[in-house]
Amino acid sequence: MATVYMTAAFPDVASKVLDEAGIDHDGFSGEGLITKEELLKHVGDVKVLITPLSTKVDQDVIDAAPNLKLIANFGAGFNNIDTAYARKKGIDVTNTPFVSSVATAEIASGLAIALSRRIVEGDHVMRTVGFDGWAPLFFRGHELAGKTLGIVGLGDIGKNVAQRLAAFDMKILYTQRHQADPAVEAHYGATYVSLDELLEQSDIVSLHCPLTPATTHMIAAPQFKHMKDNALLINCARGPVIAEADLLVALKNHDIAGAAALDVYEAEPEVADEFKHLANVILTPHIGNASYEARDAMAKIVTTNAAQVLAGKQPQYVVNGNED
Repeated sequence: MATVYMTAAFPDVASKVLDEAGIDHDGFSGEGLITKEELLKHVGDVKVLITPLSTKVDQDVIDAAPNLKLIANFGAGFNNIDTAYARKKGIDVTNTPFVSSVATAEIASGLAIALSRRIVEGDHVMRTVGFDGWAPLFFRGHELAGKTLGIVGLGDIGKNVAQRLAAFDMKILYTQRHQADPAVEAHYGATYVSLDELLEQSDIVSLHCPLTPATTHMIAAPQFKHMKDNALLINCARGPVIAEADLLVALKNHDIAGAAALDVYEAEPEVADEFKHLANVILTPHIGNASYEARDAMAKIVTTNAAQVLAGKQPQYVVNGNED
């Protein structure tokens, strides 16, 4: 068996890094996503497992890999891995932060523009019934200029979103567990407020927080009541941050009569059929960091970490370090 096993097809640069380091590797090449049964067949002798978010690495998988030293997750998130159990077994878990921030911020910014100016709706009209011609009241949307953007989570992605949409003359509010340094606030023109204040004041709410017990269903029925009637909601964070059943009710009851754009889903990859029938909802298939540039950079991180660990060195971006 190979020293490194990759549970999905990754950009070519991944194999290149491993080949240049002289590391033998293998990977899943079947249709669709790897199953747990298939994964268990390949982990017996591996020392490094390289996984995307769609591969669940639980106690069964970890126990089936007695030589495992590293689980290198291809993505900033790592909720697909039992990190605590991995640490108990002396296995490092790493992720790929920062390098996908620009790509994800671009998607969030693009969704904000598309929602505000009804671009996806317009495309659907032109592909179906068409239009009679230019008219003063036809298909109006809203400009971003002068509106308020509320960012939930001013991390690296949130900062990149703030930078891009501030260029559209938007006022920037943000909320998170702890207020940012005043120098950071000044640089991004961002004002710290509570979640309720952000929801009440924002024309667009963009989610960029990690998924934790505290942020699970952070945006649910009570929060929708705080939002403006014409507010727009964007989720490029993690699906369970929003209680999707409550969002459907809010959209149907016009608690938020604006719209929503979702790139991630509560039961991903499944999405509730009712969303598909709402004209004011944009659905994208978790493509926040799906740029060639970001995915190549992520591939370099996971494979470089593999080479580091196999050489007896410390990998970058360990997310399950020992806690005193």
